[in-house]
Amino acid sequence: MRVLIVEDEPYLAEAIRDGLRLEAIAADIAGDGDTALELLGINAYDIAVLDRDIPGPTGDEIARYIVSSGRGTPILMLTAADRLDDKASGFQLGADDYLTKPFALRELVLRLRALDRRRLHSRPPVREIAGLRLDPFRREVFRTGNYIALTRKQFAVLEVLVAAEGGVVSAEQLLEQAWDENADPFTNAVRITVSSLRKRLGEPGLIATVPGVGYRIETQPVAGPVGGIHV
Repeated sequence: MRVLIVEDEPYLAEAIRDGLRLEAIAADIAGDGDTALELLGINAYDIAVLDRDIPGPTGDEIARYIVSSGRGTPILMLTAADRLDDKASGFQLGADDYLTKPFALRELVLRLRALDRRRLHSRPPVREIAGLRLDPFRREVFRTGNYIALTRKQFAVLEVLVAAEGGVVSAEQLLEQAWDENADPFTNAVRITVSSLRKRLGEPGLIATVPGVGYRIETQPVAGPVGGIHV
């Protein structure tokens, strides 16, 4: 999952970003409305976390932009405006959830996971495919009943692949959804992470390489690579 944090208090924004990273959630920061609009125009975010009182276009204006864009990006308003009327107006603007400051990071993570689950409609919170069981709330992975310890980045990559339900995910998509804006587009981080993830998942092979296209979860796991290529 990749989220946009629109927050003008640098220390708070960085604390949220660092906390989300620990939960295998990639996050970019926008300290003002103009930067938020710029990032929204460049990247496809799974969720936008908006403070309402920010410099430049306000959080409310950002919310209107997101809604009018038709992308369906869920909005979580994270703000000190805690009156009932404030919450009502936030939901009227198109917010999908509303969390007031001060807040617990754990609650924010749970709300983000819940929004992501709703965004994926009928998909259950615990996802299963080809003998693999992934629980995004507990950040746990089991294969044929055996627990598999993964790094945060391995989990993030696996979560994207599992969500595709056997569909092909390009390296560019993985970089966009599992890394933040600081990731080097020319890096081999995706290849390295997928390679290490394969080793953690064990045999028979679960992640197939589609040459020149990307990666997918093999719904019928095979012992060897697809097309003789295993990178």
